Amino acid sequence: MKLSILDQSPISEGQAPQKALQETVELARLAEELGYERFWVSEHHDADTLAGSSPEVLLGHLTAKTNTIRLGSGGVMLPHYSAYKVAENFKVLSALAPGRIDLGLGRAPGGMPRASFALSNGRKREKDRFPEQMDDVLAYLNDQPVPHPYSGVKATPAVDVPPDVWLLGSSPSSAALAAEKGLPYMFAKFINGDGGPRELAEYRRSFQPSEHLKTPKAAIAVFLICAETDEEAAYLAGSLELSLMMTGQGIQSKGTPSPEKAAAYSYGKFELLHVEENRKRMIVGGPDTVRMKLEKLAEECGTDEIMAVTILFDFEKKKRSFQLLAQAAGPKKLP
Repeated sequence: MKLSILDQSPISEGQAPQKALQETVELARLAEELGYERFWVSEHHDADTLAGSSPEVLLGHLTAKTNTIRLGSGGVMLPHYSAYKVAENFKVLSALAPGRIDLGLGRAPGGMPRASFALSNGRKREKDRFPEQMDDVLAYLNDQPVPHPYSGVKATPAVDVPPDVWLLGSSPSSAALAAEKGLPYMFAKFINGDGGPRELAEYRRSFQPSEHLKTPKAAIAVFLICAETDEEAAYLAGSLELSLMMTGQGIQSKGTPSPEKAAAYSYGKFELLHVEENRKRMIVGGPDTVRMKLEKLAEECGTDEIMAVTILFDFEKKKRSFQLLAQAAGPKKLP
C-alpha cells in the first residue's frame, strides 16, 4: 500500500501560525525519510485554525527542503484564479523540482464567502467554469493551443516534465469529471465520510483514457490518527473530534484544542451525534487497528494509495503517528 500525507498546517490553541508552517516543513522532511509517496499542502483562507493559505508559496519552500518526495497542492481552488497564472506557478515549481510536482485542483471555496469576494476583488466566483478552466490549465502546462482570446500565449518557463494534474473532490460529480478528463482522482473522505467506494467505482467505470493518463489512477484521503495503543489514539483524537464539532456548529475556535480540554468538554445530545457522524471520516487506533482499517478501506475503494490527514494538538504526537503508520502499513520499515 502506498501512503501519502496531506498537511493543512493546523494551528494548535496558543500556537503562533508561523510555528504551524514550520511544522509543515519539518513534517515534509520526515515524510521523505519514512518513504511516503507524496506530501501535499492545502489552501484555506480567512482561517484562525489553519495556516496554509498559499500552497504555491509553501511548495516553493518545500522544494528546497526535500530531495525525492513528490510535492503537491491539495489543492489549488481554481475558480478563484487565472488558469494561466496557476499553470505558470506550477511550471516554476516543476523547474525547481523536476518530476516531483503534483497540481491538485479543486473547485471548493476554501473559506467563507467574504474570502471568496476578497480573492476575486468583488467579482462573482464562476465555479461553473471549472471544467473549462481545467482544460486551459492542461493546455498551458503542456504547451498546447488555448482556443480563446488568449491563444498564442505560452506559460513559462518551459519545462521538460510538467506537473501531474489531479482532480480533487468529494462527490459523484467530481468523480465523473475526473473520469471524463482522463485525470487521476483524489477522493476526500475526510470531507465526505459517507463517500468513497461508490465515487471511485464510478470513476473507474467511466474513465476515458487521455494523453495524461491511460488507465484510472485514484487515491483516497482520510483523517488518520495512530498511537501506541487504541486507547491513546482515541484520547488524542478527542482534539480533532471537538474541533470538527465546533466548526460544524459555527462555534468560534482559535485552533486545535488539547486532548485534556476535549476530554473535559461536556457534549450535549446533538453535539454527540455530530461527533459520531464525523467518526465516519476518521481512522483512529493503534498500529494493528489502523493497518486493518486501512486495508479494508483500500479494498472497498479499489485503490492502493491512502493519503493521511492528521491533526493533533501535540506536534511530537503527530510525528509519532506518521512513524507508527509507516511501521504498520507503509513503504519503509523503521528499526
